[in-house]
Amino acid sequence: MYLNQYGLHYYDYDRLPNDNQLINDIQKAINAEYSAVTCYKKLAKMAPTNEERNRILEIQKDEERHLEEFSRIYINLTGSKPSYQIIEECPDKYKAGIEFAFKDEQEAVDFYLDIADKAKDSIIKERFRRAAADEQNHAVWFLSFLNHPKVTHINRQINNYGAKGALSVSTLTLPQMLTYALQDEYLAQARYDNILENFGYIRTFAQIKEAEMRHIDALLPLFERYQVPLPEDESQALVTTPENIKEAYAAGVQGEIDNISMYERFLTFNIPNDARTVFSQLRNASLNHLAAFERGLARV
Repeated sequence: MYLNQYGLHYYDYDRLPNDNQLINDIQKAINAEYSAVTCYKKLAKMAPTNEERNRILEIQKDEERHLEEFSRIYINLTGSKPSYQIIEECPDKYKAGIEFAFKDEQEAVDFYLDIADKAKDSIIKERFRRAAADEQNHAVWFLSFLNHPKVTHINRQINNYGAKGALSVSTLTLPQMLTYALQDEYLAQARYDNILENFGYIRTFAQIKEAEMRHIDALLPLFERYQVPLPEDESQALVTTPENIKEAYAAGVQGEIDNISMYERFLTFNIPNDARTVFSQLRNASLNHLAAFERGLARV
């Protein structure tokens, strides 16, 4: 036995004790790390602030390092490469994803300490104990994301996003109009996805969601024509779940009112005819959506 380039004890495989439980546990740890890396990439894209996004990306880097270290240990013990499988799907909503990550990190701490206790090799013990300490630190961060009040900065971000952002500034350029318009269409999509996911199929929301996709398709050529960068879709982090169907319809009504006001404001500016045509069409479609939501609100 000697130290290899990774600092791990290297065994003659013919004399390696057959510890199937340890090998199985390390494979399970590899899959857990692989799943975490994938999940945290997804959560980082949904993070409501740059601070949280950057912290999640740092945690992701730790998990990538764990994945590499555990893979090397597995190769040293077995002489073959491990498999990489996602063992649990990451939630699609940010808050649920953070709750999922917090629970997962807590479970990882106990699991990695258990592996460290069972392992006979001192280097393996040290690697898993250090990983357990990292996971404990990650759990603290995810808990802080759940506990600190996000309402203030989410509300502030909503006020600078989409229709509310367009209605809050004193003047607008065409690139700003296109950006705010696309953001608002993203926000509508996220709002309707949330309602359909939580309350089941509701025809009005499903149909208007399809129409909003056509709004996006109408806006995208203008971005290309006027060489405006596409904005990042942060809408999922800005959507909250209504308490009931009535609130869902009320949110739809308010969203369309803001959307119509935004397009009507755009039309007061001196803008190219193609943009004016698209903005007029989207405003008129939103008037129809508003009427549909108002009818739905009257029924519930």
